[in-house]
Amino acid sequence: MTWEIDPVHSNATFSVRHAMVATVRGQFKVISGKLEIDEQHPENSVVEAQAETASIDTHEPNRDAHLRSPDFFDADTYPTITFKSTKVESTGSDTYRVQGVLDMHGVQKDVVFDAEYAGQQKDAYGMTRAGLSATSRINRKDFGLNWNAALEAGGVLVSDNVKIEIDLSAVQKA
Repeated sequence: MTWEIDPVHSNATFSVRHAMVATVRGQFKVISGKLEIDEQHPENSVVEAQAETASIDTHEPNRDAHLRSPDFFDADTYPTITFKSTKVESTGSDTYRVQGVLDMHGVQKDVVFDAEYAGQQKDAYGMTRAGLSATSRINRKDFGLNWNAALEAGGVLVSDNVKIEIDLSAVQKA
């Protein structure tokens, strides 16, 4: 069954340590993609998703501009971040391990998402929706996002580890 990601009811968020002690959260406001869900044989399922790097939003315009710059995402050169699954395996009744290739900043790396399938439901408009959430952790330097600043008291301004959280609502296509 084919499903199209509903960007209005979906989120692609991330969090990273700032100044060694605080957490900064952000999101990509423009996301899209499709899912092929085979509930009987999850190993046949496929996830393809993308986010527009210029749509990054951390609720701080100056930081967002810096994140769009060549110091980080270089949104003019690399306008999208994409993910395409290569393997889906069941880990429980509604939980899955989704392996795939994350293409970000011109670098392709294998990543794993732990996912939970929320099932399907008809919405108030008669459309059938499927929901899922997924999390992963990556090292931003693995994708060439190397910019940082040393702190006077020791440590760095931005941690290397990034937590990614995805919440998707997808609409069944005829």
